[in-house]
Amino acid sequence: MSRNRLHLTVAAVIVFDNKFLLVEERDKLGGHRVLNQPAGHMEEDEDVVTAICREVTEETGLVLKPTAWLGLSQLRASNQHTYIRVNFLFEPTSLPAGYQPQDSDILALHWLTEAELAAQNIPVRSQLVTDAIKAYRQDTRLSLELIQPLLTL
Repeated sequence: MSRNRLHLTVAAVIVFDNKFLLVEERDKLGGHRVLNQPAGHMEEDEDVVTAICREVTEETGLVLKPTAWLGLSQLRASNQHTYIRVNFLFEPTSLPAGYQPQDSDILALHWLTEAELAAQNIPVRSQLVTDAIKAYRQDTRLSLELIQPLLTL
């Protein structure tokens, strides 16, 4: 596999009042609407925690810090690219009024229970979305201290 087909991404499981925050976006391959966690590719100059905090702010307008991480997910997509996804957990105790996506690719924000997500007419972007929620429900909680700081040589 060519390295330009290998992608390191980050995703946020944001839980508040027993609901999950999902973003509605367009699938880049098919153009149809999908639901996803706030997520995206890492930039060259950032570590994974900085990357997920940036993605959360860009896609939701919220400035939050992760409380734990939920592990890694892997996906070989239909475009033959492989995605390694670092899943983070955010558990805010309150939310500010009037937060909005800063990224024009985000069509809407949705707070949904698992049952509401399953009943949606809009599909999830991939199984990685529901797998990350499953990891949360299984009480997977990895300490952020297990993530070593980014070293510069």
